[in-house]
Amino acid sequence: MEVKATMDLQELLDRKHAPLVYVAASDRLLDAVSRMVEQRVGSLLVQSDDGELLGILTERDVLRFCSERPEQLSRARIESVMTRELMVASPDFTIDEAMSLMTEHRFRHLPVLAGGRAIGMISIGDLVKAKLKDVSVEVKYLRDYISA
Repeated sequence: MEVKATMDLQELLDRKHAPLVYVAASDRLLDAVSRMVEQRVGSLLVQSDDGELLGILTERDVLRFCSERPEQLSRARIESVMTRELMVASPDFTIDEAMSLMTEHRFRHLPVLAGGRAIGMISIGDLVKAKLKDVSVEVKYLRDYISA
């Protein structure tokens, strides 16, 4: 039995099969929150009308806005709330590299880009699940090896 040292993000995305969820920067914030709830996601990619990736809207962005400007919630647009400084990964990032980046910069959602185009979104939860699976496979391999 061959054990792969670590999985890359492309393999993780292939297993995940989750579609990307986009919103326009000019959309209402409350509509975006409803979309997050409907889609059961913690972040949305924000794009321009011509499809350019502008940033990300996260649960944390929404909470910060609600705390700082609650009186503006009903009329707020995504563009005034979203994170524009987008950290991204490429499909060949390892799980460890992605985890390190997310932990160091304290964020939970990482867009994966290939050729300048978003191909997936990885959450810290996705990485933890994949890491646990890797460890479980390694433990099984070692048990089989010891008992052989």
